[in-house]
Amino acid sequence: MKLAASRMPSSEDWRFPTKLDEFSGLEVQKLRHSKSHAQRLRARAMLITRASAGRIPPMSDDSPPQPFETFDELADVFRKHLAPNKLAYYQRMGLQMVMGKREGIWFEDAYTGLRLINCHCNGGVFSLGHCNARVTGAVAASLGKLDIGNHHFVSGQRAQLAARLAATVDDALPRVVFGVSGGEAIDVALKAARGATGRSKIISIEGGYHGHTGLALAAGDAQFRDPFGPNLPGFVQVPFNDLGAMEAAIDDQTAAIILEAIPATLGMPIPEPGYFRAVRKLCDDRGALLLVDEVQTGLGRTGRWWGVQHEGVTPDAIITGKGLSGGIYPITATLLTREMHEVLDSEANPFVHISTYGGAELGCVAAQAVLDIVGEPGFLDRVSALSERFAEAFEPLPFELRRRGLFMGLRFSSEMEALGALLRIMQQGVFCFPAGNDRSVLQFLPPLILTDDEAEDLIVRMAKAFV
Repeated sequence: MKLAASRMPSSEDWRFPTKLDEFSGLEVQKLRHSKSHAQRLRARAMLITRASAGRIPPMSDDSPPQPFETFDELADVFRKHLAPNKLAYYQRMGLQMVMGKREGIWFEDAYTGLRLINCHCNGGVFSLGHCNARVTGAVAASLGKLDIGNHHFVSGQRAQLAARLAATVDDALPRVVFGVSGGEAIDVALKAARGATGRSKIISIEGGYHGHTGLALAAGDAQFRDPFGPNLPGFVQVPFNDLGAMEAAIDDQTAAIILEAIPATLGMPIPEPGYFRAVRKLCDDRGALLLVDEVQTGLGRTGRWWGVQHEGVTPDAIITGKGLSGGIYPITATLLTREMHEVLDSEANPFVHISTYGGAELGCVAAQAVLDIVGEPGFLDRVSALSERFAEAFEPLPFELRRRGLFMGLRFSSEMEALGALLRIMQQGVFCFPAGNDRSVLQFLPPLILTDDEAEDLIVRMAKAFV
């Protein structure tokens, strides 16, 4: 079923999580009479921190340097040189975090001291926590010895990482193209599909999301591409989990179908049993390719290397990013069949695709540290066990849990109910965020490296949010 488009919340809908009537009269008066915007933010943070007093572990004393002494000074420069309307939007909502200290599952606001467990993880960028010691250690050990490298030359770091990524699918996708952003990696897959098939039509999912670059943007929703003129020809969207619509759309001009293993921005609906197998068969029967976007679901997030491995199918391409960086160095990868890759590395023109920063050697070091951690015996089983633990704990709570591993969505009856829940959750020291194309769903992606004590603390916090 197609979900109705959700409007963006207004400042009256969504405010930073502080309900004044839950605190003492003196504390409320302090907040109401704070003279500056920065003072009000610090007062709010104090109230929220006190509301969860005694449950916040100490963090390192090392704070990252801040170029601006106050938030107001930072806001002035941000407004002038970066994104004034984005800043204004967040200020209307009362939500304007500036990441300061960050460590493991926690991060802290640089100016207010508000500390939160990161259960959004920037879509999986911080799946192994903030400043993971093994990732930062590997990169630090390579600084001064390696740099970006030269994309024209052969590279041992790129070759080794590519071989290890191919091994996660038993070499079914033996060729790898590296990039810097998820959109770039999607572009690689889409243009390779067009080149390999000689066809132009691309089918994607209504409400899905693949990035903001050229072909990736064309495969996404109109709200992101319409400001820039007409869409590219040949791009068609159908509802997720609707095999009838997919079968009607695919024809002899279809180069590829691109799907997220689970559409995050759409609200994390789980694929219906057999959906991916049926789509795979449609592709095989009609000569199209199946591309799976694992930018958010990959690298252990669902309890397997790749979310599509739950579906019992092998796609023609897997696109990964975000978590591959370890949260330290931007790097993405597009895993391809030999047949798809040949168009990018033909004898006639092996330079038809290049990326200056794609597969930067320091990025490869970070990514290999990520693979070391996720590939350790028991790691993926641990993710699955934590998933079951959260499912049991969340069963009495007033939302529908959409879940595969630690890729979870909390679905409420309405957008307003979800935003109210977000307020209460943040009051308990937990950060999550609404899905962009279905704001009745809160994306809930805790770090994969939760200890038992941290998992229990997080469960307690979530339960208290709904008492």
